[in-house]
Amino acid sequence: MNRLICTKCRQNYSLEEKIWKCACGGLLDLQFDSGFPIEKIRSRKPTLWRYREALPISRDQNILSFDEGFTPLVPVEFGGRRVWIKQDHLFPTGSYKDRGASVLMSKVQELGIPRVVEDSSGNAGCAIAAYSARGGIQSEIYVPQNTSAGKLAQIEAYGAVLKKIPGSREETARSVWAAAQRDYYASHSWNPFFFHGTKTFAFEVWEQLDWKAPDSVILPVGNGTLLLGASIGFGELLEAGMIREIPRIIGVQSAHCAPLAKAFAEGLKEIPKIQPQETVAEGIAIAEPVRGKQIVEAVRKSTGFFISVHDREVKTALQRVSRKGFYIEPTAAATMAGVLRYLKDSDPEEIIVSVFTGHGLKATEKIIKILEEPGTA
Repeated sequence: MNRLICTKCRQNYSLEEKIWKCACGGLLDLQFDSGFPIEKIRSRKPTLWRYREALPISRDQNILSFDEGFTPLVPVEFGGRRVWIKQDHLFPTGSYKDRGASVLMSKVQELGIPRVVEDSSGNAGCAIAAYSARGGIQSEIYVPQNTSAGKLAQIEAYGAVLKKIPGSREETARSVWAAAQRDYYASHSWNPFFFHGTKTFAFEVWEQLDWKAPDSVILPVGNGTLLLGASIGFGELLEAGMIREIPRIIGVQSAHCAPLAKAFAEGLKEIPKIQPQETVAEGIAIAEPVRGKQIVEAVRKSTGFFISVHDREVKTALQRVSRKGFYIEPTAAATMAGVLRYLKDSDPEEIIVSVFTGHGLKATEKIIKILEEPGTA
């Protein structure tokens, strides 16, 4: 049965209801009966919508798309070890968030919702603004005032109303809350349809590895939109009998803002309050992830773990990746720092998949500063 389920009170809702949270205030999960007709999938265009039977949109005419998805999966060597990298920095708005935005905004179109609000550290706001523009839907995007200038310009260029909020990422989330009570909240952390877009990461990896799952997947985690999406996607493939087991999921956090890594390492039932510090990995600097407990549970269930990386490791990883010809933003380099750490103790025969989450052109000012630092060639 296809339905929305409250994680708190277990109330069920139809997918056609214009809601983003339960009446009790709880988070909603989306249960969807996905199908994977391989011959049909093979015959379709190379976009994330080739997995049509696994995406929760009822009518094709409501799909908002730029033919996004099916990003290249390329082998990249680090110290003689091969890692398969999904180039999700090549999406239309320059980040993997287009996966979630395409599906979520298609559902907004299907529900006939004329206006949405969203809060973001940048990339999700860009994606929601772009797909809103695609559908002629009004959008209002809330971001921290210190968000990269390139992302701010991108959001405004799409025609969204931009709200710059002084203070932390958490203060931005609190600021959007009042607006979300009157307008539909196209949130990449609250809204379950977003995760049913990011789950296509798992489907594409499965197909690109010749219909097999990797041994391990190393992903960034702030609000957990890609990690939870991948967990959902591999879970649906397992339930459908398409793979034998879910890959080990490794979550990468910034050591300056790592509440999930702390909760996991200390076996905590709740996500602890932390005092975040400034980090070059702005996209994963989330001190109070709304779905924190779900993220930790997904990692535990996969027999994975968390890695916390320091800014110096992020800058080193950014330099190493750039020297290989890839231009990624520092937040994406944080994931690569996690990859470098993971490779030290991993099985040489292991099939490892990771991702470039955001394009370097989104963070030009930050990258210039990093290049100007002593010792950076």
